[in-house]
Amino acid sequence: MHGVRVTIFAAALAALATPAEAKWLRADTESFIIYSEGNEKSLRTFAENLQRFDATLRVRFGLAEAQEPNRLVIYLVPRAVDAGRLMTGKSGSSIAGWYSPAPDGSFAISHRENVVIKGTPQSQQTLFHEYSHHFMKRYAAAAFPAWFIEGFAEYYSTVDFTKEGRAEIGKPVYARAFGLLTMPKVPAERLLLQRPGEMRNSGQTDVYYGRSWLLTHMLYNDPARAGQLPRYIEAINRGEDMKKAATDAFGDLAELDKELNRYMNKPMTFRTSAEPIAVPGKVSVTALSAADDALLQLRLERISAGSDDARLSAVRDELKALSAVHGGDAGLWFELASTEWGFDDDKRDIAAARAAVDKALAIDPKHVRANVLLGRIMTAEVEAKADPKAEDWNAVRKPIALANRTNPDDPVPLAAYFKSFLDQGRVPPPIAIEGLGRAFLLAPENIGVRVSYAFALANGGKYDEALTLAKAVAFDPHDGGQGEQLLAQLEKMRERSNGRAAAAEAATDD
Repeated sequence: MHGVRVTIFAAALAALATPAEAKWLRADTESFIIYSEGNEKSLRTFAENLQRFDATLRVRFGLAEAQEPNRLVIYLVPRAVDAGRLMTGKSGSSIAGWYSPAPDGSFAISHRENVVIKGTPQSQQTLFHEYSHHFMKRYAAAAFPAWFIEGFAEYYSTVDFTKEGRAEIGKPVYARAFGLLTMPKVPAERLLLQRPGEMRNSGQTDVYYGRSWLLTHMLYNDPARAGQLPRYIEAINRGEDMKKAATDAFGDLAELDKELNRYMNKPMTFRTSAEPIAVPGKVSVTALSAADDALLQLRLERISAGSDDARLSAVRDELKALSAVHGGDAGLWFELASTEWGFDDDKRDIAAARAAVDKALAIDPKHVRANVLLGRIMTAEVEAKADPKAEDWNAVRKPIALANRTNPDDPVPLAAYFKSFLDQGRVPPPIAIEGLGRAFLLAPENIGVRVSYAFALANGGKYDEALTLAKAVAFDPHDGGQGEQLLAQLEKMRERSNGRAAAAEAATDD
């Protein structure tokens, strides 16, 4: 079976390859790093359009234009099925693109197929949907319910631009029309109180997304509903019961459902910005080096594989073979070390990972992510000792500190430095907590960083701030219920703290 999986992976790599002359290109904008094959002109146009979309969202939500220090990385593969295969590891997936707020850096994978059923191309809608998730997670301080997280992304997925650059916002999502018109409806109350994962089948999930978009569209555009959505969001962020918050804001939910059905049959309106949306900054497009070009598809496979042993093994074998050609490239050895480290604890070869990362750092001593990975590998080596010393842990932190000095705007070294104290069994010092706070500001979408920072705040007695951070995880439709457990833990910590305070006060009174 293992051999079959490797063969499938090799075939998939071949299928993703375009003609021999096609090479990966990199586009840099103020907010994005975009990798794509194809020609420079089409990538530049795409990058400008995406940066204009980011600018549109910033204007819409009153955010200042600024160079993003921690830019989102986007990979564009040739077809929607290629993106789906990367996500699932097998062909035939209906997934056309996806976004991952991964611990080692957020990224999105989309495709370049410009299929147009009606409205904007599906490839653009896919990426605008996924970037809307990233935008909400990174820039919105509040917690949002599952239906609105998906409704928001669907609503902004259809943004288009006129020839003059004016943004058209709120156009219909025609891809949801079939489900909305022909399949059983998801009642408004169920929509407001359940997650998409609780739907019984894919058809019902499609209707859930469509109804979420429809409700978002109605709340944004119906004058009679003005102000209701902000009141609802504020209520659930105060901790009010979800159903009560919805009823107080929207009125009777059965009547809301009827109105939503009527709204679906009305002509859809959309807004056009009064002024053209400019593309801030410059867009540069460069070709990758021969080594980076050869590595990119393998990196895509690695970051998509999760803990799939067969896929990781195939990547590892390809990288070893490639080392005969590009053995002088630090990036290759870092990819090999990262692939080996990606296996589960009981299956990874720590010595092989260490040897590969050492080669990467011998070539490029300031390679940021290689230094962070070295710190992780050294942590495993220290933890395997019978009696690790303080100097062992100080040695662990040296490469992590170097990574931070090399790139102070990378949140990964900051989070790794904080975690090194937890791994040691020590309370992190203030400088490590401050660094974690900086990591959170740079990547608030990173659930691991958010959770760690929430507990750090709670341990410092800042329970309200901690619970605010946790609520965003609890409501996320993609978190698998972990956020609810996090909220419960933090609530218990606050209760214990309040109990101790009350006992101390009573003792003082006595």
